[in-house]
Amino acid sequence: MFDAIRRYVGGFRAPTQARPAGAREKGAHNLFEAAAVHVAARAEGDEERLEEAAAWVSPEALSFGVSELACRAVVALARERGESPGAVARDLLGLPAD
Repeated sequence: MFDAIRRYVGGFRAPTQARPAGAREKGAHNLFEAAAVHVAARAEGDEERLEEAAAWVSPEALSFGVSELACRAVVALARERGESPGAVARDLLGLPAD
């Protein structure tokens, strides 16, 4: 499953062959970085950072990153609470328990 995600995500990354290993272009961000900043900025009400992060990657890539972040957060919180991910997701959204 993770191999499929890596292949999918690999399509959103810029080619790295022109840069030395470990080097990074100024302003270059990956979709997970953009998603983390985007979600944190939204939680803090920081419109400027929200717009900045949204400009780092395509809307599709940002959506994928935010979705992946949400999944990981729900799983981590479910483990911490000793509940199912479904129960945690419903609770976070204020929905009645199944």
